[in-house]
Amino acid sequence: MEIYQSPFGPVALARYPKRRSETLRAWDAADEYLINHIVEQQLISSDNRLLILNDSFGALAVTLCTGFPELQLLSTGDSWLSQRGAEANMAANHLTTNAVNLCHSLEWPERGQTFKLVIIKIPKSLSLLEDQLHRLQPYITDSTTIVAATMAKHLHNSHLQLFEKLIGTTKTSQAKKKARLAFISADSKAENSDNPYPKSLELRELNLQLQNHANVFSRDGLDIGSRFFLQNLPRNERYRTIIDLGSGNGLLGIVAAQKNPAAEIIFTDESFMAVASAKHNFSINCPNRVASFQVTDCLQGIEKNSADLILCNPPFHQQNTITTHIAEQMFRESKQVLKTGGELWVIGNRHLGYHVKLKRLFGNCQTAASNNKFVILQSVVSKN
Repeated sequence: MEIYQSPFGPVALARYPKRRSETLRAWDAADEYLINHIVEQQLISSDNRLLILNDSFGALAVTLCTGFPELQLLSTGDSWLSQRGAEANMAANHLTTNAVNLCHSLEWPERGQTFKLVIIKIPKSLSLLEDQLHRLQPYITDSTTIVAATMAKHLHNSHLQLFEKLIGTTKTSQAKKKARLAFISADSKAENSDNPYPKSLELRELNLQLQNHANVFSRDGLDIGSRFFLQNLPRNERYRTIIDLGSGNGLLGIVAAQKNPAAEIIFTDESFMAVASAKHNFSINCPNRVASFQVTDCLQGIEKNSADLILCNPPFHQQNTITTHIAEQMFRESKQVLKTGGELWVIGNRHLGYHVKLKRLFGNCQTAASNNKFVILQSVVSKN
C-alpha cells in the first residue's frame, strides 16, 4: 500500500487486486485537487449528503470519511474492481463497512432524496457520463454543488458540453499538477430529455437483437475484431461449459451458444452494465438455454478445472491507463479454470504479441485464423 498525505493525515490506499510489482497508484492528481478544493472551500458540513461518481478504488470516499466521520456518503460506479478496492481500502484505514454506501451504476437510491454535494471523476466513456448525468438529474436541486475532476489531457469540450446541456452552467479551473476541475451549477431549466440508454441494436446478418447499456464496448455496432472472431468461433460437441471472459454485451457467448447447443454458457465481466446487458441479450436471443452471469475480476469465483472452452477478447485499457496486465491475468486464470484438454481462444491486434505470453504459459499456441489486423490464437491445457 502507498500512503496518500491528505489534508486529514496519512491515508493508506492500494489498487485492486494487489499485484507484486504494482507501478500504478490508487489515486491521481485529480483526486488530490478535488479533496484540497473541498477542504479549502469548506464544502462539507456535518449534515451534508454527498454523492461520488466513479471513485477509483475508493480513494475519494476513504479520504473524505477519514476527515468527516459523520458524513453521509453514497458512492456509485460501474467497476466491480473499484468497489472491491474501496472495501479493501476502507478496512485498511479502520473505517466501518457502513461508512460508505457502495452502489453500482444501475443501482441508484429511491427518488425523493437529494444531495448537497456531488463529486464526479470524469470517466473515459462519454456515453457512461451521459447516462450518469441523466440518472443524476432527479437527485439535485439548484443549491447542489457539483464538482468534476480529471487529468487535464482527458478533459474535452464534449465533457463540458454534456455538463452544460444536462446539468447547467459549467466553468473550469486552472490546471494543477496536470489535473483540472469543472464546476457545474445545477439549473432546474437544464434539458430534461429521456435517457437514451440502454440502446437497442439489431444485427441483421446474425439475426440478433441486442440491448446495450452505456458503458458497454461497441454498443452502437459490431466492431471489426468481434466480427472476425464470430466468423471463426469453434464448434465441438466436447464443449459442455463455455465461458465468455470479459463478455461485454455477451455477443460472443450468445453465438457460441447457438453453435454449441449442448453447452452451458458462463458470462463474466467486471462491468455491472456489461453483465446486465449480456443477461438481457442472452434471454432474448437464447430464450430456452441455460446460462450464468457473474460480475467479477476476470475468473474470480469460477471453479477450477471446470471449463472446456474460454473465449476472450482482452481489453488493453483500464480507464485511461494502457496496460497488458489484465490480458495476462485472464490468460493465467484461464489455464486454472480449464479442464485438461480445454481450450483458450483469444483475439487481439497482431502487434500485441499475445502468442509469446500464451506459449510461455500453456507451452503451446497456434493460430486459428488471422487477417491483416487481427489474429485468433488457440492454446490447450495439456496433462501435467
